[in-house]
Amino acid sequence: MSKILFIMTGADAWTLKDGSKHPTGFWAEEAAVPYERFKQAGHEIVVATPGGVVPPVDEGSLAGEAAKFREVLDAAPEFKSPIALADVNLDDYAAVYVPGGHGPMEDLAVDARSGELLAGALRAGTPLGVVCHGPAALLAAVDGDGRNAFAGYRVTAFTNTEETQAGHAAKALWLLEDRLNEAGIKVEAAAPWSSHVEVDRNLVTGQNPQSSEAAAEALLKQLKA
Repeated sequence: MSKILFIMTGADAWTLKDGSKHPTGFWAEEAAVPYERFKQAGHEIVVATPGGVVPPVDEGSLAGEAAKFREVLDAAPEFKSPIALADVNLDDYAAVYVPGGHGPMEDLAVDARSGELLAGALRAGTPLGVVCHGPAALLAAVDGDGRNAFAGYRVTAFTNTEETQAGHAAKALWLLEDRLNEAGIKVEAAAPWSSHVEVDRNLVTGQNPQSSEAAAEALLKQLKA
């Protein structure tokens, strides 16, 4: 049995262009579905957040049919007892996974320790999965000269079109697809809200919540390789 590190947001609000705070956190499906797949495959999960705070779930991600994910999250002790990112030793983990939600736009996008861990996993060839707004965390993976460790990699992420259709683009300080492209990371976009995964070397990315299962399966495939 291998250990998989979940790097998760600790932010329960996303700062908008006008300075107001939009309630957020991690997106339930993007954590719950991969969690179940990894556990079913026999892997151990460890959750890490900035400061070791309990990751907040975005209540909007539990509406309607998505309410089924609450049961998964409530039954998973790992989400209630995270460790601090500062205490993570990458050598202990066979893979790293980052779920989205707007939370990572607030904290992981500027968290130096998170960026250091992701860059380290990339360099080591450790399978690394990132979904939806999770790629915001890639923005913090910069060296002393400001070059992004993921520059030149092909990824997918929550697109400008999806952000617009969700009603948030006009309010946002910045858009994820734009910022990734500006960092030299090549964003590949599929049709909005379709399941879409990109695999470039040891990096697996999923475009949106609908891509969570496919991204998890692609990461498991890398672990088996």
